[in-house]
Amino acid sequence: MKVFITKRIPDAGIQFLREKGYEVTVRDSLQLISGEELVHGVRGFDGMISMLSDPIDVDVLKEAEKCRVIANYAVGTNNIDIKAANAHGITVTNTPDVLTEATAELAMALLLAASRHVVTADHFVREGKFQGWGPLLFLGKGLDGKTVGIVGMGRIGKAFARMVSGFNANVIYHSRTKKDVAYTFVDFDTLLKESDFISLHLPLAPESHHLYTENEFGKMKNGVVFLNTSRGPIVREKDLVNALKSGKIAFAGLDVYEFEPEITKELKAMANTVLLPHIGSATEKARNDMAILAAGNVDAVLRGEAPLTAVQVK
Repeated sequence: MKVFITKRIPDAGIQFLREKGYEVTVRDSLQLISGEELVHGVRGFDGMISMLSDPIDVDVLKEAEKCRVIANYAVGTNNIDIKAANAHGITVTNTPDVLTEATAELAMALLLAASRHVVTADHFVREGKFQGWGPLLFLGKGLDGKTVGIVGMGRIGKAFARMVSGFNANVIYHSRTKKDVAYTFVDFDTLLKESDFISLHLPLAPESHHLYTENEFGKMKNGVVFLNTSRGPIVREKDLVNALKSGKIAFAGLDVYEFEPEITKELKAMANTVLLPHIGSATEKARNDMAILAAGNVDAVLRGEAPLTAVQVK
């Protein structure tokens, strides 16, 4: 049987499939995949490992002839029309749990890098501008005694809360349901009004698309630190730019973008932003574990067994 991988993943997953006897074809390009290539995948292969950036919609899926499983190399599956896939007899899977710690760590890194001028201070030194210590040099915002608001208390939100608690910060959160955690559940508006730092850890869904606009930014404290390592379209980017310009948001740390891979030019020009290329899960362990889990899902389905981490239509 044949498996198509839409972008090169760590060798651990590829080797797993080849050792199981599958013929594996890897698309070796960093460019976004075309609709024609995706159609070729569902027509000519028994299984596919896809990326979050691959738009597998009803037009692609209606061409499915051989494909029985699409293993998304991500936790999120908003790039796949799961209902249409299931209607064509295709099982959709994802890679939860294995990237939790890595993504939470990156959110923590973004928080510190953005709020403590890590990137701009590094450039300052490299450019030969450092003339000695000064009491007002690169004053940032510390976590000690501040309130961190977490939006989305799933696996990654919980891991981030655990990490940030170690910095003597007060953690509040908002999610669709109250969780059995040691942190304080608040309504959405309360989180906006009380948080000194806000970090997003929720999936992209119709109800979360443009959850953050001019209206929500206006309810925040002046000088808040804003972080997004979840999904770009949760934030209306032009409104985020305006909030950064006005000082309503003092610093932003972003790993995802509304029109990814395109990024608003104004964000790139701002000294109070730290911008990363969607590397939340980019640790050796997490990416290897994702590859093995995705490959394991493909193998299980093609052998007629239950997938390890199936995604159900909600």
